[in-house]
Amino acid sequence: MQQDEVAARVRQVIDATGVSAREFARRIVIDPSKLSRSLNGTRRFTAAELARIADIGGVDVGRLIGTTAGAAGEVTGGAATPSTVRSPSPSRSPSPSPEGGRPLQIVRETVRLIAERGFHAVRVADIAAACHTSTAAIHYHFPGRDELLEAAVRWCMDEDTRRRAEATAGTRHAGDELRLLIELQTPRTEQQRRQWCVWLDLWAEAARSTTVGRLHVEYYRQWRGTVADVIRRGVGQGVFRPVDADGAALALTALIDGLASQVLATEPGLPGTGAPAMHDALIAHVDACLTAPVSG
Repeated sequence: MQQDEVAARVRQVIDATGVSAREFARRIVIDPSKLSRSLNGTRRFTAAELARIADIGGVDVGRLIGTTAGAAGEVTGGAATPSTVRSPSPSRSPSPSPEGGRPLQIVRETVRLIAERGFHAVRVADIAAACHTSTAAIHYHFPGRDELLEAAVRWCMDEDTRRRAEATAGTRHAGDELRLLIELQTPRTEQQRRQWCVWLDLWAEAARSTTVGRLHVEYYRQWRGTVADVIRRGVGQGVFRPVDADGAALALTALIDGLASQVLATEPGLPGTGAPAMHDALIAHVDACLTAPVSG
């Protein structure tokens, strides 16, 4: 089966979902540029990617690769080889896909377990149990541990970016927007603490994994860019002093990371070490280093 025919079928699935290609890439937890190259014929879809596409689109993998229904082929050399990958647990009736599809459920449960136990303490069997499925089903969507970790990192990045965009939508005052960003990064709630626990674990992985390291660099490039843009607009509005926006963003994001690490590493409730103290220190930094003095 020629890869352009596979790409055409994938395009049909994307069109049927009614979302953009970028949003579809987020749902199947891959880099949007990878999806774009595959759709344009310059990159082959992997078997696991086709499995996730089929799951999100509610179609058989066999339909995507042009084989008999129920066979999940691996696209190699432009040809589909149905014997390479098969649907998980074919002898059992498949359970209904959870909201967002099985791939997203796997990734979300992986992130939750990483936050609770640390990445290296999480087994595929643990993820399967949390998803009420088999280890074969996990490997069907994410063949290797490295691919699952990459998907977990990308999902955390996307979720963080989405929450920031939703929280700051319609905010025009740069000072207010920067304070909203700081509030989002302050681990007050259990959800925020869990997210930070995952980030701390992934930072350690980034030092050892080339793939995770590249994602880490890309995420921080975007995050610092967001903060720098807000500071730059604040300078233009007269809200902030005429500072170097990129340098100020680097200092502020580094301070956020350091303070959050201390909050999570200390026992909750100790005076001066909790989320409120972190938030106060960040606002004090903004006031001292960025906020323009009020003219008389």
